[in-house]
Amino acid sequence: MELCVALDLPSAEENLSLAESLKSYDIWMKVGFRSYIRDGKPFIEALKAINPNFKIFLDLKLYDIPNTMADAAEEIAKIGVDMFNIHASAGPVAMKTVMERLSTYENRPLVLAVTALTSFDEENFQAIYEKGIDEKAEQFAKMSYENGLDGVVCSTFESRAIKAATSDKFLTLCPGIRPFGEDAGDQQRVATLELANKEGVDYPVVGRPIYKDSNPQAKVDQILEVISSF
Repeated sequence: MELCVALDLPSAEENLSLAESLKSYDIWMKVGFRSYIRDGKPFIEALKAINPNFKIFLDLKLYDIPNTMADAAEEIAKIGVDMFNIHASAGPVAMKTVMERLSTYENRPLVLAVTALTSFDEENFQAIYEKGIDEKAEQFAKMSYENGLDGVVCSTFESRAIKAATSDKFLTLCPGIRPFGEDAGDQQRVATLELANKEGVDYPVVGRPIYKDSNPQAKVDQILEVISSF
């Protein structure tokens, strides 16, 4: 299990300040829509300057026609991030096209597919996908596995079933982690670190419980101590 910190603060300066406070840790940093649209490639470079051993997860959830997704995936690979994601809803042709395009890169980034956003509850998910979260997440995961992706983004509650349906080595990255039972906020399906470990989560993503803490470094120390005990 490897901690991934979500850099979701309102400005580049705040996010970089948070990263600076955590520069002694060789951990994952998640860069999402707002940060990347606002701050772009220079922000990725600034993170690497703080700690070259930070691993960068670019969370843009690509979803378009297959060739456009593959073009974007290639540009992402050129940036030098370590992991990015696409939407599983884009389908098997898009998945295969993306992975074929990246096959020429010696050190390509990991590619994950988003199954069901953790902000969905069962009712709202079914209104869109006409199936329950568990069933559809597993279907998306199998599709991703069969088309060469490295793993999926899912909630902790789907992780174990997804690995059983694919492979123990098929990665699960899970947002909505509240390490010590903190407030769920706008997330519907949240979990503690203990549950994440029990369900085989590879990458627990923690945002607000870290960056809203008065001492983010101390909170990360606590989290890493728990992870090391598993």
